[in-house]
Amino acid sequence: MSEPASGSMLNIRGLILFPAVITMAITLLRLAGELAHWSPRFFSAAAGGGMAIIGISWLPILFGPYFAVKLTGSGQGTPSLWKAFGFALLGWVIAVGGGFLGFAPQIKFPGKEAVGLLLMAVGAFAVMLGWPALFRVLVAYGYAARIPVAVVMLFAMLGHWGTHYDALPPNYSGPTSFLGMYVYLALLPQMIIWIAFTVLVGGLVGILVAALVPRGQATSPAA
Repeated sequence: MSEPASGSMLNIRGLILFPAVITMAITLLRLAGELAHWSPRFFSAAAGGGMAIIGISWLPILFGPYFAVKLTGSGQGTPSLWKAFGFALLGWVIAVGGGFLGFAPQIKFPGKEAVGLLLMAVGAFAVMLGWPALFRVLVAYGYAARIPVAVVMLFAMLGHWGTHYDALPPNYSGPTSFLGMYVYLALLPQMIIWIAFTVLVGGLVGILVAALVPRGQATSPAA
């Protein structure tokens, strides 16, 4: 039986609190490391992050399974892991196609970026069709993780801090006004692209791990 909306919201807040605190701590550590010019291998200030080891983009690989197992244990699992897995794969196909269509330089048509963003959001929404509770938790965690990054990027771009949060991509040809650059480089990517990434990565890995957890263990009463 589904829980009341207020109860579900409380469960989501409680479930994402610990992961959100860890994510915030890593974001602040990353910022401190870049401002202090620590090892670029761990704290790269290059545009896009330079594949630095310290970062939050890999955390959905850990927290997706954490959320999936917790939800299953509390009776909010998916009726069919196969169905959930299939929708997650479909979401990946749609999102990757949207990313290529919207941002590949060889493809040119008016409004292609908007189409790409829309398809990436639709791809993430596919996870909801297979496991609604996991989708809601991953979206909530995604915004808890990415809103602080968007705020950091605002101040970094205003102050020209010399971090990856305010670095321009190579051959940048987007808006030149501050507001336009912030929306294009920070707000839209953090609020759409990285949320879709969080849902799709966390969803797919979470579903796979949930399938490996013994059914009796996964459905034990939640703490």
